[in-house]
Amino acid sequence: MEGHLVITEDEYLYYVDRALDGMAAIVAELGDEGANIRPLPGANSPYALLTHCLGVTSYWAGALVSGREVARDRDAEFVSSGPVGPLLEKVKEVRARLAEDVRAAVPADPLRGTPPDGFLGPDDVQTQGSALLHVYEELAQHHGQMEILRDAIHAGAAA
Repeated sequence: MEGHLVITEDEYLYYVDRALDGMAAIVAELGDEGANIRPLPGANSPYALLTHCLGVTSYWAGALVSGREVARDRDAEFVSSGPVGPLLEKVKEVRARLAEDVRAAVPADPLRGTPPDGFLGPDDVQTQGSALLHVYEELAQHHGQMEILRDAIHAGAAA
């Protein structure tokens, strides 16, 4: 199809899963104490970043692509903390639901809602495909950010 980018559902989920797996592995490696450390002034903890990514995924894919009602407190995501076990279980749940949402998506169709201004998504998300691209964007950028946080936490522990 000339002029159209085509990616399969499985290809999309492969890259999303890589980001989720990477973040989950960092949180698991750091454990309950380390995953909740904010290693730099103004930084998020790995726990809070993963919580935020699950909120992004649930809202953008669940509400805006699939049309489910999704309750989300974005501000609370960034101050969340707790044991990593339940968070890692939530990763599995969100991943399974995302796969369902991706398989049900019609990429060229309009969103099934309007994101609140406070959710800080891209300015011009109008289709289900662009909402799913935003999910990947968030997961990829926060995975990289979490790798830096992990390194800072290890450096702080070694000092």
